Amino acid sequence: MSSLINKELRGYLRPDGRKGIRNIVVVAYLVECAHHVAREIVDVFRGRDVQLIGFGGCYPNAYADKMMNALCIHPNVGAVLLVSLGCESFNRKRLYQTVKESGRPVKLLGIQETGGTKKTISEGTAFVSAALEDIKSTPVVDMDVTDIVVGVVSGGSDATSGITANPAVGKAFDILVEKGGTAIFENIGEMIGLDDLIAQRGITPALRDELRKAMEKSAKYYTIMGHGSFAPGNADGGLTTQEEKGMGAYYKGGTALISGMIKPADIPPHKGLYLMDIVPDGEPRFGFPNPNDSSEIAELIASGALCVLFTTGRGSVVGSAIAPVIKVCANPDTYARMQDDMDINAGKVLTEGVSLDEMGNEIFNKIISVAGGEHTCSEALGHQEFVLGYKTFEPVGPSCLP
Repeated sequence: MSSLINKELRGYLRPDGRKGIRNIVVVAYLVECAHHVAREIVDVFRGRDVQLIGFGGCYPNAYADKMMNALCIHPNVGAVLLVSLGCESFNRKRLYQTVKESGRPVKLLGIQETGGTKKTISEGTAFVSAALEDIKSTPVVDMDVTDIVVGVVSGGSDATSGITANPAVGKAFDILVEKGGTAIFENIGEMIGLDDLIAQRGITPALRDELRKAMEKSAKYYTIMGHGSFAPGNADGGLTTQEEKGMGAYYKGGTALISGMIKPADIPPHKGLYLMDIVPDGEPRFGFPNPNDSSEIAELIASGALCVLFTTGRGSVVGSAIAPVIKVCANPDTYARMQDDMDINAGKVLTEGVSLDEMGNEIFNKIISVAGGEHTCSEALGHQEFVLGYKTFEPVGPSCLP
């Protein structure tokens, strides 16, 4: 194992006891009408630790509300500016109170009340400037692997994904879980047909039943929608069936027992491996459950992921606000073309005879390096993508959790 595992880690201590690996100011718009003003404020601080998130909808949604409340008190967030138009339905006062009670500097600006675009940008800029100074005094404390929470998504999968990047990430997850960390994988919509493989890994009979129900719900949802999570780019990259893609997605979760099943913005209550159910409950109301990779990344971050692994064969350039994204490239040809955007070349399994165990160690060590402050490619390039839409979820029951 590399010496990186023994690297001294320091984290930003939050009042709730969690530790962050970044210390940023978040500017959050609470309706699309406030998006431009919020972005203008963030753009003043280009190159500094100020990032933009938001919810564009005007009518209420419990999922989006839960996501925003979780994201604004994420361990990587040091201070928050909320930008409201003033007449939207989002419960801005409750979100403000959530952030205030977390001990973070927070300000709520209503564009209508403040006096329009220019005045709100001016007041918002002043708050962010002060907040950047305030968060410099955030306590920095020792941190180890047991404090680390990592999520994984995949995007632009091809025929190499299931034989290089995905199983290598699974190896890294096994290391992380064995050392007392927390790992979250999802994509149940891509693992249709693998009900038995998923269910048998639950740590209790009750959890195994819940995992099976989630898989069955996923199959029903996609049947109603009329298609699965299989894109033309997957076929162009050599994948032949949904089942082939699903097996590749399954390998991202490694081999550890599944400690619990969560839904977006649920925080894992204990260490271990968790499966996130991202498919909405009830009949389809808002369309495709994972319309893009960025929405899945946001869900993992809302559940406490300090960084997110992103496996890709075809290639993707997205990063994220709030948490670093580590790109694990499955295809050596893609890596050669897009090296500036890729952190790990898992294609070495095919071209250099590197074993999956060695690749898993490299990915795990990269997690430790990023937790220690090293910037990922997407961070260095300024990627801060963020997407949040509408979904409907019922709360998880006690049988879903350890």
